Amino acid sequence: MKLYTYFRSSAAYRVRIALNLKGLAYEAVPVHLLRGGGEQRQQPYRDINPAALVPALQVDGVTLTQSLAIIEYLDETHPFMPLLPQDAAGRARVRALALTIAADTHPLTNLRVLQHLTGPMGLSEESKMDWYRHWLRDGLAVLETHLARDGETGRFCHGDTPTLADCCLVPQVFNAQRFAVDLAPYPTIERIHAACAGIPAFQAAHPSAQPDAE
Repeated sequence: MKLYTYFRSSAAYRVRIALNLKGLAYEAVPVHLLRGGGEQRQQPYRDINPAALVPALQVDGVTLTQSLAIIEYLDETHPFMPLLPQDAAGRARVRALALTIAADTHPLTNLRVLQHLTGPMGLSEESKMDWYRHWLRDGLAVLETHLARDGETGRFCHGDTPTLADCCLVPQVFNAQRFAVDLAPYPTIERIHAACAGIPAFQAAHPSAQPDAE
């Protein structure tokens, strides 16, 4: 199993967590998103993933892309430590929490969006960070509301074992911490993040623990 990854990529971070939770060994192949204009944009990697995004997972002769699709593949093919609940309503809730981050929030703060803001659009670094923090806070507020009000929330986002939603939550909190976004308004997120942070699978997936960490 070969994972094309970048240590600070939120999407790759999600997949690393899932692989670790399931106890799956993999070869990490770093793809530097900044060096030389971005290795992900160069043809050797575009041949692997035409979208020029990480992660990509090569397994059993196929190449998988899109972090949530990869995680669901892992869940279907390696049922140990299931990352989606058994009931349909629970699966829908976990997917909705995950997509609040992966579809509604993260795309607005992705590297290529930020580079477009300061490149072709000519925004200042300060304006770029205002954009970043605005959308990050907006997404965290929505997630906090769901987690704080729903009875299905437990020690983790859904119940008392980690799910797909936690795989998404932890990288988003890392981003908030990295860019000095105050997490005090999101106490449920902070509590769940602390629970995840005590688990070795999450610790081993942290950007600082990666072979390409800078």
